Amino acid sequence: MRRPAPRAAARRALSALSALSALSALSALSALSAPLPARAQPAAPAAEPLAARVARLLRETPLTDGHNDLPWQLRKRARNQLNALNIGESTAPLKMHTDLARLKEGGVGAQFWSVYVPAGLGPSEALQATLEQIDVVKRLARRFPEHLTLATTAAEARAAHRAGRVASLIGMEGGHSTAHSLGALRQLYALGARYMTLTHTKTHLWADSATDAPRHGGLSPFGEEVVREMNRLGMVVDLSHVSPDAMRDALRVSRAPVLFTHSGARAVCDHPRNVPDDVLDALKRNGGVVMVVFLPGYLRCGAGGAPGEGGATLDDVVRHIDHIKARVGVAHVGLGGDYDGMDEAPHGLEDVSKYPALLAALLARGYSEEEVRAVMGENALRVLEGAEAAARALAGEEPADVPPLHWVEPAP
Repeated sequence: MRRPAPRAAARRALSALSALSALSALSALSALSAPLPARAQPAAPAAEPLAARVARLLRETPLTDGHNDLPWQLRKRARNQLNALNIGESTAPLKMHTDLARLKEGGVGAQFWSVYVPAGLGPSEALQATLEQIDVVKRLARRFPEHLTLATTAAEARAAHRAGRVASLIGMEGGHSTAHSLGALRQLYALGARYMTLTHTKTHLWADSATDAPRHGGLSPFGEEVVREMNRLGMVVDLSHVSPDAMRDALRVSRAPVLFTHSGARAVCDHPRNVPDDVLDALKRNGGVVMVVFLPGYLRCGAGGAPGEGGATLDDVVRHIDHIKARVGVAHVGLGGDYDGMDEAPHGLEDVSKYPALLAALLARGYSEEEVRAVMGENALRVLEGAEAAARALAGEEPADVPPLHWVEPAP
């Protein structure tokens, strides 16, 4: 058999290849026109559970509470004997709100311990009792160093939180604690006090209380000197308990941001202990913060806006936070529980272990994580930093050369 010529064979091979290519092209077009099989989509990242978000925020940001009356409970119940009232054990059977286990459960990162003494004490007795209350806070930190660390600055508070301990700061409650002496005020600062509430429940020699008859129309000239000296020292001015006129006077005089360490919004509950809206506006200009109180009578008012006791819940705390945020911004609101300074706490915030529930409620309400960080602690620490900055700026000023209002004459 004769073999085909090479050129003819090449033509036939090329023709066959062309046919095969055409067939392949048709197959490819058919495949393109056919419906594509469903492709597996990458799984969306799972939303972080609310409880996990709260736990992360508590790890990253020191939850800073403005007011806890545990030291007063130690004085009232145990004459400041730590062995007689051991906060290393549960205090719940005593109907108290605070112990070490519940502080840990609540994620508390920094606590201002109130060294409150009654406003009815005489000047010398009040000063002595205040010194004893400062002492008991320091002895608590010494007794429980794995849980509590004394702090006097915002930086120290943050460092204690990073180390897993509760930063323990000291706040005085009432100008009567100084025996109306700027010299005593300076020494109390040196002992660690980092805020002072200008009054408690009674009007005294230089400032009007919100819950007593006014005598000064706010602050007396000596009261204004107190505010200026606190600024010079770096001690935060606390305006809880003072009359609205005293609030306005202090905000006019102060060269540093102020705190309301345990107050609410008066527009939400018309209690004299709460902050009127015009004072909130002045507070915004000052850079200060209202740390919302949990005491039921300041949270929920009765019919017609009258103050009322009982029945308050976590939602009432949120309403006060919402109002302050809406009026002056989230940068001016914080938390000031007043635990162990009240008999009954709000439902849902029964003791110091319940702060996570409040943070979860704010997140669920639509607060961003940055807003929650601000409320839970960053705002209050910013005010403390502001007081520290004011003291640095005023370091060249001499201490106020003003005699005390309660002068102790030497014995003849």
